[in-house]
Amino acid sequence: MNIDVVADLHGFRPPLPGGDLLVIAGDLTARDEEWQYEEFFSWCTELKYKQIILIGGNHDNRLPSAVSRYMKLPHMTYLCDVGTDFEGLKIWGTPWTKTFRGMNPHCKAFTFDTERELGERWALIPEGIDLLVTHSPPYGIRDVVVDGHQMKSVGSPTLLQRILVVKPKVVVFGHIHEGYGREEVGGILYINASHVNEQYKPVNLPVRIVV
Repeated sequence: MNIDVVADLHGFRPPLPGGDLLVIAGDLTARDEEWQYEEFFSWCTELKYKQIILIGGNHDNRLPSAVSRYMKLPHMTYLCDVGTDFEGLKIWGTPWTKTFRGMNPHCKAFTFDTERELGERWALIPEGIDLLVTHSPPYGIRDVVVDGHQMKSVGSPTLLQRILVVKPKVVVFGHIHEGYGREEVGGILYINASHVNEQYKPVNLPVRIVV
């Protein structure tokens, strides 16, 4: 099975080859405007995949209403703390991230202020899933940002704790643009699929995995 994964589109439309499954892990539009969601879902109708899985990100305030207005494809599924199956692959999607000091107040969709609140959402992730789609990275994996003269991990510790219990085969996320890439830790494949870099330039390719 060919699976293409991408996150943090921020209004860009990367070329996609088509295949079995496309996973989009949040932050879809440039400015979270209604017409941009209409354009996004129109673009999705041109993509050649058997199934498209979608979650929100912290820039996607209007996404829940846009889904009801514009998401008309029968093979497209929006996940928010819920799961789905695709050809025997068990998938769970959850969009939450933690707020941070100086965060743009217009970019706080699907956010909480504390790890305790995030942990309550991660607790909904069931065991037995194969593919976990989040917007937040887990702590310590593809989550490093530069803060002043220091580098620090900003992913969610409680998400990592839950992943180590659930043990999915693959975890797909974005949010921290600097963390683009893939790595395997403890038998789990982690993919930060951010399409844009830290300057919001669309330089990172969608990632293909074969399962």
